[in-house]
Amino acid sequence: MKILENIPLNDKTWFETGGAARYYAEPDSIEDYKLALEFADEKKNCNVFLLGCGANILISDDGFNGLVIKSANTNCEIISSADENNTLVRAGGGTGIQDFIDFSLDNNLIGFEEFSGIPGTIGGAVFINIHYFEFLLSQFLVSARVINKKTHEINEVFCDWFDFGYDRSKLHNNEWILYDAVFKLKKVGNIETAFARGRSVEIIRHRENKYPTERTCGSFFQNFSPDEINDNKQIHIAYYLDKLGIKGELSVGGAMVSHMHANMIVNTGTATSSDIINLAIKMQELVRKEYGIVPKPECQLVGFKSGVME
Repeated sequence: MKILENIPLNDKTWFETGGAARYYAEPDSIEDYKLALEFADEKKNCNVFLLGCGANILISDDGFNGLVIKSANTNCEIISSADENNTLVRAGGGTGIQDFIDFSLDNNLIGFEEFSGIPGTIGGAVFINIHYFEFLLSQFLVSARVINKKTHEINEVFCDWFDFGYDRSKLHNNEWILYDAVFKLKKVGNIETAFARGRSVEIIRHRENKYPTERTCGSFFQNFSPDEINDNKQIHIAYYLDKLGIKGELSVGGAMVSHMHANMIVNTGTATSSDIINLAIKMQELVRKEYGIVPKPECQLVGFKSGVME
């Protein structure tokens, strides 16, 4: 593994914007991770950022003045039977979500296909506790191996350790790196697997017809929790954005609110990260002015000055 310098990141994110990483590494093994973290320690005050497939992040036009680690651990393996109906499967943090789904279905294991079509890696999925309708990743996760960024020690932890919530996990405290994770999936026969595979295809078809599939981060803002909405009745941020009539209309530079979904910003081809963040701030202000509530970004903001958004 090599530590590279001044590596552009715009081709490594779905928004296709942003500057370069001061340092960049793609570790595969635990030893590689430790070497990368030791390098960051030697550089003093060198922040470390974990990059998946770049689907839920916006990187500043100034880039990231630290070490970007993109996991190259894409190994998937069946560990053992959890019980007579379920099997334990391990997936590396760099494994694509759809790749893990395909691996599972190839081995007659179902459950994870509920997340079909969601861009991302296992590391990013655990980080944000991905969800789709009533399904949460935390319903499937059993354990994981995590690396402490300061001590470089590796610990095996269990689901409760992550303190999962909506769009959050303990990984948000920026102290740990997920190396791999173990999931419990249901073992079935060929007919049920065929049904699950068809469901996977249908979920992807539905998502592609409902949401933009390129140059976006997905949902930019989080839904509200019930205690945030005051006298309003809806927790879904898209409800308020839709009522504002900004879908396919509101724009800043090359950034525009998608015509397909009011909570998704798209890069029309010429957007900068500044265009996107300024458009998001406009959306935030419109919701605050009209409804008295302030949406919070779900999209990770990387390399920006603190306080750029509420």
